[in-house]
Amino acid sequence: MATHDLHHPKGTALLAQPRLNRDAAFTLAERDALGLAGLLPQAVFTIEQQEALETEHLAAKTDPLEKYVGLIALLERNETLFYRVLAGNLEALAPIIYTPTVGLACQQYSHIFRRPHGLYLTPDDAGAMVERLCNVAEAEVRLIVVTDNERILGLGDQGVGGMAIPVGKLILYAAGAGIHPQHCLPVSLDVGTDNAALLDDPFYLGHRAPRLRGAAYDALIEEFVRAVRKVFPRAVLQWEDFKKGNAFRLLEQYRGQIRSFNDDIQGTAAITLAGILSGMRITGETLAQQRILFVGAGGAGVGIGGLIRAELAAQGVPDDESRRKLLFFDSDGVLTEARPIKDPYKTPFVLRSDDAELLGITPEMTLAQLVQGFKPTVLVGTSGQPGVFDAEILAQMAENCPRPIILPLSNPTSKAECTPQAALAHSDGRALVATGSPFAPVTLGARKFVIGQCNNVFIFPGLGLGLLLSEAERVPDSLFLAAAHAVAEFTQLHHQGEETLYPRIAELRHVSRHVALRVAKAAAEAGVAPTVDDATLAERAKAWHWEPAYTPLHLKK
Repeated sequence: MATHDLHHPKGTALLAQPRLNRDAAFTLAERDALGLAGLLPQAVFTIEQQEALETEHLAAKTDPLEKYVGLIALLERNETLFYRVLAGNLEALAPIIYTPTVGLACQQYSHIFRRPHGLYLTPDDAGAMVERLCNVAEAEVRLIVVTDNERILGLGDQGVGGMAIPVGKLILYAAGAGIHPQHCLPVSLDVGTDNAALLDDPFYLGHRAPRLRGAAYDALIEEFVRAVRKVFPRAVLQWEDFKKGNAFRLLEQYRGQIRSFNDDIQGTAAITLAGILSGMRITGETLAQQRILFVGAGGAGVGIGGLIRAELAAQGVPDDESRRKLLFFDSDGVLTEARPIKDPYKTPFVLRSDDAELLGITPEMTLAQLVQGFKPTVLVGTSGQPGVFDAEILAQMAENCPRPIILPLSNPTSKAECTPQAALAHSDGRALVATGSPFAPVTLGARKFVIGQCNNVFIFPGLGLGLLLSEAERVPDSLFLAAAHAVAEFTQLHHQGEETLYPRIAELRHVSRHVALRVAKAAAEAGVAPTVDDATLAERAKAWHWEPAYTPLHLKK
């Protein structure tokens, strides 16, 4: 689907265009024809040589944030080479361009900023959203990732610095699913910030005002969505890092109006379900046999619980049975009818009094008592509380079942509920562990454990590509179930016998294609996309596939 304008600029203007610039890879003939003669050193490099040189530059940097700055500088100079380097080194560089290093980039955004990426919209743009979207150079935007910057990873309100998240997500769409960057648009709804440190920073680049809320906030969101539908009617809109109350509300309000989804809620749910399904393939059990305890009942935890319930329903498990298999514990204790629940989105997951009595659950139970009494087989952490899965809890999980699944998912690394080392050490190496951020392999005695990463990157690029392939009108929950099964299938097929719950980041393009095809078929089955045969889907996938390589230039003689 990528197109290239042959009427490109020449000379220094050409070198200033990241999408067109090739640096030393311009041939001598191209330099003569394009007004570049004398503007570059004489040597002509292949893209392979350039990739090796850029990799050498990155290896010389020891600080992760400096690596991030170096990569973004390359993106701003030579887009094709940037993606070539990233795609060839995803295992090492994905944690730099996204979690966990992107969190540092968000915090330091105003101080490392060099060139703008995407679209920055503020309350001052109210009434002019269509005009602002029309300022975007790309005519075929098909993927938009938008944030209001309020809940960035586990770091909270980062103001305009949250823009690093949509930029990073769309970089992974291109590197991980082969979608050309020209179809991608990151958007920051910079509605102010309540982060006092940012407002006190004289170099802060964002809208210097308290965060917009209430009716004015809702009106701005409404105008933005309407503008997207008018200017980019074929675009998929991904909501990213909105505060949990707004995240659920906006997802429900607009999912029927525009092709949209929330990666923090639905993407996290799908990748977590995928890991649990992978675990079932290892243990030989079924999802219906599990008891799942969630520590953290925010957007991520509740989203995971909702999708697991949907999967249990799809497997024919009655609702009264499935609701007793999922238990939630937040900062105020276990969610039961015996305590007031302030957040409406938690209500579907409150344990009924009759179920609590049947399970022997009381509101005053501590987390350790809950693990002992409920005897969960799966422990999911989305609390952002480092170390909350302590030695006592991990040992009790190992007593509950032969192969407990332990998922400390909070990002960045410093927020993880426990380390993989602790989970394995306190379970005698029997636990099946995956984390939200990357961790090094763990050695326990003579055994080495590779720690799988429960990373949304295995879901959203393939999901987005599947929506584009299928031309789906809406994004129902069944598509996330399909994506979860696709990741679990890929893991089983390619990592059988390794006891890992997830693929490797290096396999991302293959995973994304597998997910995309499953999602496209599921969209047709759900009646939100036309039915097409496998051959047609394969042709569409081929048409969308972009490899970061220099294309031949048609030079005028």
